[in-house]
Amino acid sequence: MGEINGILNTSIQFSDTISITIKGILVVIIALFITSVILRLFRQILTRKLPELDKVKFISLFSFGRWFIYLIILLMTLHNIGVNVTAMLTASAALLIGVGLALQTLFQDIISGVFILIDQSVHVGDIIELDGKVGRVEEIKLRTTRAVTVDNKVLIIPNHLYLTNSLFNWTANGIETRESIEIGVAYGSDVRLVESLLIQAAKSHPAVLKEPEPKVLFLNFGESSLDFKVSFSINDSFNVRIPKSDIRFEIDRLFREHNISIPFPQRDVHVYSTEQSKPKME
Repeated sequence: MGEINGILNTSIQFSDTISITIKGILVVIIALFITSVILRLFRQILTRKLPELDKVKFISLFSFGRWFIYLIILLMTLHNIGVNVTAMLTASAALLIGVGLALQTLFQDIISGVFILIDQSVHVGDIIELDGKVGRVEEIKLRTTRAVTVDNKVLIIPNHLYLTNSLFNWTANGIETRESIEIGVAYGSDVRLVESLLIQAAKSHPAVLKEPEPKVLFLNFGESSLDFKVSFSINDSFNVRIPKSDIRFEIDRLFREHNISIPFPQRDVHVYSTEQSKPKME
């Protein structure tokens, strides 16, 4: 028994002011284990009657907060067993500052993840655009958001980008979106015929919704063309590039049938000589 007490009372010296015994280490381990059990039970009690979606969000927030609880319990336990916590924090101040600076972006991501879960600005299944990249949200974690692009590429988005960039949520108001195709025709074309052909091309595609109906806008008298835009509604904006491509093919076919030309910019270049002819020497 005396040998066991001697081993438990063996002191590990970290510095002149910081030391801890084997017994103290065991006490810390037991305290953290008990804290873990209590937190697990507390989480189960709170999430027992929550809907599945809200339960996942609460667990994410709870996972973030429990580390602070572990840290507080650790410091309190060390203080109670006689460890000089003040000296420990003072000795590791420089290290903590360095770690804090290194983990600054990590904390920004975590805090942003908490805001996303609380304000419900983004949901799983939403189609978002960020920094010119478009993807369907597959998973929202505390630090990152996982999305899949239209090319089936995985897009990992650090959550802090939501706070520092403009986020476009294509499906925040529902899955139906208004899309458009712009095109220019040559001067002298029958603009009413152009309007009817553009509407015909849009309506011919099965992905285009019948309500609201496609609409053509006469945008401008351009530098070398009459500019139009045909707008239409679709309920699968994530794959909209395929219907748009099909409609462009149809527009080209209809324009060729009705002899409507799509102009391209042309320039006249005039070359002037600035050299004057010199008199011949005799």
